Amino acid sequence: MSSIPGIGAVSAALPPATTTPAVAAAGDDSGFASSLAGAVDDLRGLQTTANQLSVAAVTGDLDDIHSAMIASTRAAVTLELVSAVRNKGVDAFNEIMRMQA
Repeated sequence: MSSIPGIGAVSAALPPATTTPAVAAAGDDSGFASSLAGAVDDLRGLQTTANQLSVAAVTGDLDDIHSAMIASTRAAVTLELVSAVRNKGVDAFNEIMRMQA
């Protein structure tokens, strides 16, 4: 099976995927908060990379437009995910506030 030419350029242009631990250590109470902060930081990095590649594509400095499109799509999907998690958190908070003691 032949490899796709230029795939190395795309992966080199994108930041390495970072993984955040889903479950924090047993004694760490800030696991969820640090996971959210890490996700927001990753989102900020993805958006910065997408913006840089978009500027490079517009100015003609980018040979491979696919890397700019992939970076832009990754940033958009990550933004949608962070937004959905935030909305679920707000919904959960509102539900808790509606509970009667």
